[in-house]
Amino acid sequence: MSEWWTYSLSDLILFSRAAYFRLFELYNAAIWPAQIAVFAVGVAILERSLRGGARPGRARGIAALLAAAWIWVAIAFHAARYATLNTAAPVFAWIFAIEAALLLGIGVVRGRLLFGRPETASEWCGFVLFVFALAVLPFAALLCGRGLRAAEIFGLAPDPTAVGTLGLVLMAKSRPRWPLMIVPTIWCVATGAILSVLKTPDFWIAPLAAAIAVVAAFTGRSAAHV
Repeated sequence: MSEWWTYSLSDLILFSRAAYFRLFELYNAAIWPAQIAVFAVGVAILERSLRGGARPGRARGIAALLAAAWIWVAIAFHAARYATLNTAAPVFAWIFAIEAALLLGIGVVRGRLLFGRPETASEWCGFVLFVFALAVLPFAALLCGRGLRAAEIFGLAPDPTAVGTLGLVLMAKSRPRWPLMIVPTIWCVATGAILSVLKTPDFWIAPLAAAIAVVAAFTGRSAAHV
């Protein structure tokens, strides 16, 4: 038997790009019309974060909705569907559940995730990332030639949920940021690696979004100490 360290990521991905795209088609068909309702929730999250997210009650509501999105993706996508293709999917499900728990603990129980209209460069960067995840990233499916039936929707699919969360955390007026950014950043890197093996044209989007978020968070923190 070959040593485990001789294997590359491509040796561990035992499904095709077509099978991965088909997974999203079947997933979207099974949960329709939840996409419409969840998109409306995403718009409401954005509106509340801009207009009153600094109020503890509303901020807790935003954090609760975001946590619900992560636990939904953990169970309904990773555990129930992605696990049929990828043996690592149950691990992904637990990782997403951890992020949901962090959002509940920091944002709901402790009420430390407060929002408001963007003012700093990092907050505006977060705003752009969230809008991108909500309204632009679903159409990345068209870049791959898979059609909108296989689109990935914020709150229902892992990639836009991770990117959107990074955006919202950057928009937050309060700290801490880093504990809530670790899991989404890890996922963005992981999904980029998987999609690169599958040779999808959009493999670079999530890792680039995570890199932008990390740089924005770091520069925002540095500026705050000046």
